[in-house]
Amino acid sequence: MSETPTTPTQPPSSAPPVSDEITAPSVKSTRWRSLLLTLVAPIAAFIVALVVVIIVVLASGRGIDEVFASIDKTMGLGRNWIDLINKAGMYYISALAVAIGFKMNLFNIGVEGQYRLAALFAAYVGASVGNLPGPLHILVMIVTAMIVGAIWAGIAGVLKVTRGVSEVISTIMLNAIAAAMIGFLLRDGGFSPDPAGRKPATQPLAESGWFPNLNGVVDPILDAIGLTPPPKSSNTYGFILIAIVLGIVYAFILKRTRFGFDLRASGQNAEAARASGVNAKRMTVYAMLISGALAGLAGLPELLGGRQHSFDETFVAGVGWAGISVALLGRNNPVGMFFASVIWAFLDISTRGFQTIGISNKLAAIMQAVVLLAVVVAYTVVSRRTKAAEAKAVAANTRPHGGGAAPASGESEERPAASRRRSPSGSLARRPSEGGGAASASGESEERRAASRRRSPSGSLARRPLGEDDPAGGDPAAARRPLGENDPAAGDPAAGRRPLDGDGAGDRDDGPGDRPGAGSTNDDEVK
Repeated sequence: MSETPTTPTQPPSSAPPVSDEITAPSVKSTRWRSLLLTLVAPIAAFIVALVVVIIVVLASGRGIDEVFASIDKTMGLGRNWIDLINKAGMYYISALAVAIGFKMNLFNIGVEGQYRLAALFAAYVGASVGNLPGPLHILVMIVTAMIVGAIWAGIAGVLKVTRGVSEVISTIMLNAIAAAMIGFLLRDGGFSPDPAGRKPATQPLAESGWFPNLNGVVDPILDAIGLTPPPKSSNTYGFILIAIVLGIVYAFILKRTRFGFDLRASGQNAEAARASGVNAKRMTVYAMLISGALAGLAGLPELLGGRQHSFDETFVAGVGWAGISVALLGRNNPVGMFFASVIWAFLDISTRGFQTIGISNKLAAIMQAVVLLAVVVAYTVVSRRTKAAEAKAVAANTRPHGGGAAPASGESEERPAASRRRSPSGSLARRPSEGGGAASASGESEERRAASRRRSPSGSLARRPLGEDDPAGGDPAAARRPLGENDPAAGDPAAGRRPLDGDGAGDRDDGPGDRPGAGSTNDDEVK
């Protein structure tokens, strides 16, 4: 039998190295683009809000020049800029508290009740320990506020992991409970020295508990830019420096620590985080505790730096709700939330003079709502492109260089294709391998199995020992040696993979009695 010639398999050509300069933008540039989006989106939303406000003003019959003249007059006063700085600092702390929950996929909507209750306890404790030195006095009130806020938010976290209660529902209920508790403690709980008065409040803090202001830095700047000097009673809260430090710590913990990674991983996919060894339930409780602790600090700028230095039922409100909007505007990014808090505070302050020109100050609420809606829409539209760019950058930077896994895979696909031959009947058959390799050994083993089987009279298959009539000749070692002269293969290792016959049936499928030289002792039995 003539051996079918073989075609040598061509070695795979190594692919040229992929240049990083012609691929998609790098991951680093994509991150910078994402950061730029975080900074620009609040500003773009503010511009959209101005356009909507202009339309609303024109629909009301007022002139646009009157509106801008009112804003210019209001922001020409130095005290309004001080109020803007103070409000922005409080909004920023509140937004950090909300953002911690968002990173864990939690909606801490109870910041409003947490910071007010924490401010009440901080004012009461601060007034009770008035003999402490200044820094220690302030530190005691800060720690008190953080503990109270953490406990109040931790209730919602425990309810979520133990009973499956939604943190949205529980924190809303806790807001109502906190408001009722504040009234009770001021009037009947002994927190106020004059509970029967018209406006019960805690005892004013001693001067050692006042946080230093920034008037010596801000007032000269306001004078230099030509604004009306603020009154001496206006204080620029020095607690804004604490807010900036909190933003830096927030960014460091989330991006540079194992705890921050576990927090973000648990928020994105709790099941995957649990599979990697992260206790998602414990991270939920931790996130609520940290969020509540930060929320407890949101009211301290007013308590420690305001004019009253005490807490009553008219204590500044709405900071918690504003923090939710600021966190959404800033996309939970510390830099984005800083600019968003400034814009939100500007909308609050700049519309103070609208009532003097016959426009309701509710226009500020309209502007804020439009800003929030515009940012949500902008982020939804652009986030898809950002994710697509990041995926493209990652794929471009993970391509194989210089003939790696991809050419090896191509080589493995060429080999089976090169080792096939088509028989005259059109069916596929294996071509012989070079040098009698694994393919020949496989063919030999198949023929041995066919030669060692005989059909019993009952029709069932039965094995028989190798005998003198078999090609193996009763020699056990024949199972491991090439086929001998009694076999049609005649020692040809390619016979195990030779082409099929014209009728499409291979020789290796014939019975042992049909093979010349295989012995005819049991031919009648086979028949």
